[in-house]
Amino acid sequence: MTRCKQGRRFGGLLASVAIFAVSLGSPGVAQELPSPFVQVVAAEASADEAIAAFYRSRNYAPIWTGEADAERRAALLSALSRASDHALPVRRYDAAQLAAQLTVAQTEGDRARVEVAMTRAYLAYANDLGSGILDPKSIDSGIVREITRTDPVVLLTAVAGADPARVLRDIAPKAPQYAQLMRAKIGLDATIAAGGWGPTVPAKALVPGDTGADVVALRNRLIAMGYMARSATSLYDRAMQSAVQRFQVDHGLIADGSAYDGTIDALNVAPEQRLKTVVVAMERMRWMGDAPLGDRHIWVNQPDFTAKIIDHGKVTFETRAVIGKDVADQHTPEFSDVMEHMVINPSWGVPRSIIVKEYLPLLQRNPNAVGHLQVIDGNGRVVPRGAVNFAAYSARTFPFGLRQPPSDGNALGKVKFMFPNQYNIYLHDTPAKNLFSHEVRAYSHGCIRLADPFDFAYALLALQSDDPKAEFESHLQTGRESVVKLEQPLPVHLVYFTAYPGAKGQMTYRNDIYGRDALLFQALEAAGVALNSVRG
Repeated sequence: MTRCKQGRRFGGLLASVAIFAVSLGSPGVAQELPSPFVQVVAAEASADEAIAAFYRSRNYAPIWTGEADAERRAALLSALSRASDHALPVRRYDAAQLAAQLTVAQTEGDRARVEVAMTRAYLAYANDLGSGILDPKSIDSGIVREITRTDPVVLLTAVAGADPARVLRDIAPKAPQYAQLMRAKIGLDATIAAGGWGPTVPAKALVPGDTGADVVALRNRLIAMGYMARSATSLYDRAMQSAVQRFQVDHGLIADGSAYDGTIDALNVAPEQRLKTVVVAMERMRWMGDAPLGDRHIWVNQPDFTAKIIDHGKVTFETRAVIGKDVADQHTPEFSDVMEHMVINPSWGVPRSIIVKEYLPLLQRNPNAVGHLQVIDGNGRVVPRGAVNFAAYSARTFPFGLRQPPSDGNALGKVKFMFPNQYNIYLHDTPAKNLFSHEVRAYSHGCIRLADPFDFAYALLALQSDDPKAEFESHLQTGRESVVKLEQPLPVHLVYFTAYPGAKGQMTYRNDIYGRDALLFQALEAAGVALNSVRG
């Protein structure tokens, strides 16, 4: 420690002790020296201004180690001892070590050191559980979700009040999906401890009517995973076909009941790998905090390739979606915003990145290329192509924009749904309808394309129109670009869950298309999260 840092810390300690001393007597006069407990608490807390301020505000009275603190102390140690259920870095709080320190504390100074250690453990636990362990932006630039951290003084004041057990319990996200993920985590811990799901299925493909050892392996795997009742059959019969279909639905596969390579690959994923995805999903839920999703909101789960409208917890509309390509600068980001309006018969203002990377080289070779696009100046006016020497510009200096006017072939189709944001991401129609038949649908430059955009528009307008279809069509038939505001703006959540509870509470899994989950799990491991932490 440098002298400068030593001086600041010592000065802070003197100030804390002086403030306490003054508070005991008349202004400016200390009647007696602070107790050893107070001196040590002031010293231990001085490195963290929030903790120091909290203890100063209560004249250094304890909240964990006093004779009246037994209930609060027990509630904290109990919560910390179950931290592994939340897939948290258990050693960061170390309930067993805190309990041991309490047991051997002999002096006021010892008790003071445990007091501050318990406060630090509580704040770390509350931060991690309430808003996440990681700073997601530092792990993947596509995760631009804003993380809200609770003021530590607020956290301490809450737990120092009545019913500390309730305060500790309420730190966790309140969304029911978080509790379901936690149950799945505990269940997978137990499955792994018991030996997993048994041997993998060696076949490349199996179909109804097949028999033999590979079918037995498939049967046993389905039974172990809970998709099939116990059976002695070695025939790929109707019951096995139904079990495979349920598995396929839960894993985002074409539910035809035949076990081809994609289904076999998903069946053979180890429970340890599924556990990793659940652990990452719990962290993602913590990032979302307790801010309401909205009684009615839009939920776009990127690895699921779907967009849904959810009303009071129930899916009332769902459509297939196309998301950004698995190319570094075309991944769809993760964030939440508010949808404000839709644009019917939209123009497409080509993003700058696409202009300079894709279209400018074409125009430099042939000024008449991409003839469906207009060249636009800084004032939004159309510039004749003959008036522009495209070869004179570089990607950095090109001063024009490109725009595609409303048309049947417009890249945005006939409607786009806007939640204005700095990332220029929105939901929209597309003329490329064939892409929605694909199982993996990552083809866009980052925006979300919808398979059923008109029906999506009708669902949004239903809250403000007696005949939403007629209202939409009245704008559409003009052929002109028009903006329709939503009278009740709608929260939009662009999320990335590869593990998420289904409508019936069962776990569903998807592939990590961008590799984000792999990066996040590595970061969680580095922070101290361990998989082999089954609670006895």
